[in-house]
Parts: sequence; C-alpha cells; structure tokens
Amino acid sequence: MFEPGDGVPGNLTDEQVGRLKAEMEAQFQGAANAGRPLLLEGGLKWQQMAFSPADMDFINTKNVAAREIALAFGVPPMLLGIPGDNTYANYQEANRALWRLTLLPLVDRVLLGLSRFLSKEGDPVRLVADRDALPALAVEREALWARVGAAAFLTVNEQRAAVGLSPIAGGDERREDRY
Repeated sequence: MFEPGDGVPGNLTDEQVGRLKAEMEAQFQGAANAGRPLLLEGGLKWQQMAFSPADMDFINTKNVAAREIALAFGVPPMLLGIPGDNTYANYQEANRALWRLTLLPLVDRVLLGLSRFLSKEGDPVRLVADRDALPALAVEREALWARVGAAAFLTVNEQRAAVGLSPIAGGDERREDRY
C-alpha cells in the first residue's frame, strides 16, 4: 500500500511503479526467495493479501468456538462430538453431569419462579421436577435406593425422606425393632 506523508507526493510516478514491480519480482519471486524480509520506504506499507495456513485452520477454530460456547452454558464438550474432548470417563457420565450441573438447576429456578407466581393468588403451590423420571440419572437413583435400603439403622420414614418420599403412618420405628 502507498500512504503519502509529509513531503511525499500523493501518487507514485510510472517510473516508481515500474521500479517497485521489478524489485519485487527480482528479490521476492520464487521458492528460493520465500520468507525474505522486505524493506519499504517512501510511504509504502505492507498489507497481507492471503491467509496463512494457521489462519485457515477453520475446523479447529470452529471446534474451539463450539467448545467455549458449550462451557459457557455448562454443557460438557464431549456431548458435542468434538474430537479430543474425552475428558469424562464415558458419555453417560458427561450426560449425568449435564443434567446435574446445568439442566436441573435451571429447571429448579424456573419452577421456583412459577411456584412463587402461582402462590400469590391463594394456597401455596410447590412445583418440583420429577428426577426419578430422568433416564440419565437412573443409575444414581438406583445406587441411592440400594444404600438407603441397606441402612437398617434408619426408620422407614427416614429411609423414605432420604429418597424424597413422604412419611407413612407407623414408619417411625427402625426395621430391626420390628422383627
């Protein structure tokens, strides 16, 4: 690019343009001259006209952008199918993490807002998500039921409370006392 400055006329003369072309061809054309430094003078400025191979790595750039967006929204990158994001032991753990750390907190906030809105008109309303109905969390739920079921030192109502169920009549005695 030509940028005229102090004491430099606004346009290059035909002779200057011809000399510039000849110097460029002689000193910078061909594989042997690749990467040579260019010395510019008289208001000339270099402007790159092509992308470098690193700039043209569009796929990697797209993957990095997708990864950053997913992380901003709390989505494990493994669920996007981007190669190299196998940071979880497996896909199921990533799916559980998505539900536990991102989706359920959002659902809880929405349901809390709806509960408050609906409670203004009369009786208190409590809306909650049915976590037992989520296939992604079934493994965790089964493990919880097994642990609570094996805890003979808990009363039936304590066991029911641990898994999110309401108490029942006669459920305040320990199982071992009943036998």
